[in-house]
Amino acid sequence: MDLFDKITKSLGGPLGQHQKWSHGYFSFPKLEGEIGPHMQFNGKEHLVWSLNNYLGLANHPQVREADAKAATDYGMAYPMGARMMSGNSIHHEELENNLATFVGKQAAFLLNYGYQGMVSIIDSLVDRNDVIVYDAESHACIIDGVRLHMGKRFVYQHNDIESCKKQLERATKLTEQTGGGILLITEGVFGMSGAQGKLKEIIDLKRDFNFRLLVDDAHGFGTMGKTGAGTHEEQDVIEGVDVYFATFAKSMAGIGAFVAADEEIVHFLRYNMRSQTFAKALPMPMVLGLKKRFELLVSQPELREKLWLISSTLQKGLRERGFNLGVTNTMVTPVFLEGDLYEATSLTRDLRENYGIFCSIVIYPVIPKGLILLRLIPTAMHSLDDVQRTLDAYTAMGEKLKAGYYKENKLEIAV
Repeated sequence: MDLFDKITKSLGGPLGQHQKWSHGYFSFPKLEGEIGPHMQFNGKEHLVWSLNNYLGLANHPQVREADAKAATDYGMAYPMGARMMSGNSIHHEELENNLATFVGKQAAFLLNYGYQGMVSIIDSLVDRNDVIVYDAESHACIIDGVRLHMGKRFVYQHNDIESCKKQLERATKLTEQTGGGILLITEGVFGMSGAQGKLKEIIDLKRDFNFRLLVDDAHGFGTMGKTGAGTHEEQDVIEGVDVYFATFAKSMAGIGAFVAADEEIVHFLRYNMRSQTFAKALPMPMVLGLKKRFELLVSQPELREKLWLISSTLQKGLRERGFNLGVTNTMVTPVFLEGDLYEATSLTRDLRENYGIFCSIVIYPVIPKGLILLRLIPTAMHSLDDVQRTLDAYTAMGEKLKAGYYKENKLEIAV
């Protein structure tokens, strides 16, 4: 049985099957079979490259069965309370224990949401005497968490170890006066650029500096490393990461997140994370659904293999056609183009309306003026035919961009 046959069997049907679903302008009927990357948008079929579904688990038949059974058995509200009150269950604890073992930590704590979870982790781990050092291109949830900090915070240039070292020197001098500690925050995989955080190099700095390392591995969990345990496994630095955070929204296509660390740290967070202490626990259907998603993530490595096959083929093809993918060394596939705002919106509309390619667009102020970023997110649900179709569309779009087609307002929309 070859890789495609294994993937097809594991997903319960043919890959790339056209399905309809909806959010905003998307539309969908009652689901039959798995959701593929082909969907309806504004009444037309589109190939979508912006799905948070790395391993294709969003509509896996076993996941759907687990979700449905849990909803039937427990309803959507149970458990009806915060974890510290009436909201705990053996299933929450089993999932935590399994996650902790998988990512190489003593303990884990389930979080209701990834974004609020990261904000609250940062708020809990530091006080006014502590100093935060963080990467300049950290995700918005990290930035918002840092903004809550009542003490000092120093930012270092993106993935620049020398800059990081300088900020650690500043932080060390300050904490010698305050008696506080240093929390260094970075990401395992940066979601826009696709670059891995330089975890190994940062951990090497522990020889000269005393700090605790917090890693946001939202994109790396389930996709990076020999077993999919994360970017810290990929770089062989599991022990050097003090606090490991990941969301269920990417590789597990669910809701929620978890934080893993030594038992002492996790115990502290359980009783000090305000976003969890004063909020209801994850509903039982999601917890049981997450247990099934996690089981498949661990037991079906062919899903991760398919993701990387699609990613490598897509990236190789784009580079051969002269596209700039920056420094990505993960499955995240950014395509950097030169153009103004008008050209950005025009070429994106051309891709969607005339080529049926739907992908995320990023422009100033997220990136510098004069640049356009089209971000493609490969998944195990995409096929090699999808890759070829996208390469052909991008080749045509690139030629139009160079020829000034989008600047001159020549865009025509096929009916």
